[in-house]
Amino acid sequence: MPRHTNVVADTLGYGKLLGRSWMFAPCTWHLGATASREVRALEFDGAAVRELCNEDSAVGRSVSTAVAAVIADRLDSARTRLLDLFAPHGSGTPLAYAR
Repeated sequence: MPRHTNVVADTLGYGKLLGRSWMFAPCTWHLGATASREVRALEFDGAAVRELCNEDSAVGRSVSTAVAAVIADRLDSARTRLLDLFAPHGSGTPLAYAR
C-alpha cells in the first residue's frame, strides 16, 4: 500500500499455519510477521518435511491438502478484503451465486 511500511495482510490465531514458503520452491520467505502477545509456536525443518512427504505419499497428500486449504482460505480472504477496499458496491458477488 502506498505510504505504508507495514500492512496487516492477515491475523492468525491458535493452531494456524504461519508460513508456506517452506513447501514450494524456491522456499524463500517473502512476508514478515509480528506477534501482538506472547506466542508459543512450533517450528519444523522445511527440508525434512518435504523429504518425508516425498518418502511417504500418504503424508505428502495430507500435508499438501492441509497447506492448499490454508492458501485457498487466505486467497479468498484477501480477495474479500480487496473488494471491500476498492470495488464498487455489489461487484463482489461470486459468480456461483450470481443470478
